[in-house]
Amino acid sequence: MFNKIRNWRVRRIVARHPIGESLWQDALRRCAPARRLGASDQATLRVLATLFLESKSMEPTKGLHLDDADLVLLATHACVPILKLGLDWYDGWHSIIVYPDAFIPRRTQTDAAGVVHQTSTVMAGEAWGRGPVILSWANVLNDGKRPGHNVVIHEMAHKLDMLNGDANGFPPLHRRMDRRVWSQVFSSAWDRLQAEHRSGADLPIDPYALESPAEFFAVASEQFFESPATLRQHLPDVYRQLEQFYRQHPF
Repeated sequence: MFNKIRNWRVRRIVARHPIGESLWQDALRRCAPARRLGASDQATLRVLATLFLESKSMEPTKGLHLDDADLVLLATHACVPILKLGLDWYDGWHSIIVYPDAFIPRRTQTDAAGVVHQTSTVMAGEAWGRGPVILSWANVLNDGKRPGHNVVIHEMAHKLDMLNGDANGFPPLHRRMDRRVWSQVFSSAWDRLQAEHRSGADLPIDPYALESPAEFFAVASEQFFESPATLRQHLPDVYRQLEQFYRQHPF
């Protein structure tokens, strides 16, 4: 009965708030991971994007205006990672705050010696536990122009990572996935890339991935959807783990 009620609600939302064909084709043109999908998966993604727009509050700031095409594009990017997982994986938070450009959150931190520091780091995106996702619209528009980069997918990966606690590169795995294998694969790849980075070698992944295990998972997720062939070639074990987690084959 619950599934029947939920399916009825989904059909009602999609019928009342459909994404128009021209808006959808524009989103596919501007979102490479969505464009590569087959027709059936694109239809599923369209439904998810519709439900995403109805369930999340889009909050542009600093005078930024997002039109319908912008909102559909944002929702399309956001729903690519959950194509085979479902919108329930984004439960527990409600808003996306969008700045016109990169933003600088100012925070106070106290070091081990008790000294208070003011931090001000330029950021393209941020995800808060059960709070909002924050994005730079300029960076969203650049997604796809830099191979392997997608700030929306990056922050959504953090949200998935946080479903079982703090972001640590270890999202809740599916029942048939082996936690020990996940840990071994990501740890081994991390150690290898760290060594290559110290030696000055060019990395097959954005070096920002080496900031922390959480960033490694998020950056690898970006590349999994944006440049899957590159990730599979250079980090095949990581690719296979992400393939199992996202339940997708992005070729």
